[in-house]
Amino acid sequence: MAAATLAAIYGGCAANNGVTKKQNIPVQERPVARVAAREELLEKYNAFASSVKSLNATVELKTTAGSQYSGLIQEYHEVKAFLLAARPANVRLVGQAPIIGKAIFDMASDGKEFRVWLPTKNKFLVGEVRLERNSEKPLENLRPQHLLDALLWPEIRKEEAVLIEEFNDETARYYVLTVLRGGYTTEIYRKIWFDRADFSVVRLQSYGPKGALLSDVHVSDWQPLTSDTAAGASAAAGPQSFPRAIRLDRPRDDYRLDLQITKIDLNVDLAADRFQLSQPPNSELVRVDSNGNAKQPATGSRP
Repeated sequence: MAAATLAAIYGGCAANNGVTKKQNIPVQERPVARVAAREELLEKYNAFASSVKSLNATVELKTTAGSQYSGLIQEYHEVKAFLLAARPANVRLVGQAPIIGKAIFDMASDGKEFRVWLPTKNKFLVGEVRLERNSEKPLENLRPQHLLDALLWPEIRKEEAVLIEEFNDETARYYVLTVLRGGYTTEIYRKIWFDRADFSVVRLQSYGPKGALLSDVHVSDWQPLTSDTAAGASAAAGPQSFPRAIRLDRPRDDYRLDLQITKIDLNVDLAADRFQLSQPPNSELVRVDSNGNAKQPATGSRP
């Protein structure tokens, strides 16, 4: 046993005194970070925001498992949806079940009132857009106007105070523009993230009172637009590209949407009636308000 122990010790020492093997750990290189001034980023953002007036898109819609919103379409892995949006605040989203093409939801908003039709639940929800009441009932947290944060970006006005900072992580380097609101009680209003590799916008955050994060939008897969996809805008005035992958997080509403745009037409004329959504006959009307839900049977007329 003593001999074996000595041999083991000697062998270990011999190994330590020999050539040590080096482990090659690959290092991920970040793209070269370009330099830009605050004014350049403001101009780039506002040029894109002002050039998108309307859109007509076909998207693949997914929800995060376990969120309240996923309860609406939990039986479907993917949903094909048709999306319309037009300034100042019109939006409509119609979702269909895969293969059979049956509508599973239809929602619209005009900036003042939102309407949601759920055929599988036979419910028709109506409420005011400004309502911020968070309900424990998943259906009552649906807000079609939330999509406007990801689609029709508001311009940054000259009178708004804007700060600029750098932010780095393991994969990229960013510029972050922080838009402020208020006077004496100044608060964060919005944050806009630019990838310093090409100055593309990659993230947009919106904040409410007391710094509450209302919306967190990640955009990626920017693709150039052809003359067909930007039919309503000239090559000089219209956007040159548009993000095809959009992730919308609403932490206070407890849901997340992932949209993959498969087809898009920008700045096309959209008739006002395409944003109209009336209550179907024999459906249950649910009025969403800050005092509770007042339900009444459908009358077949516009509520």
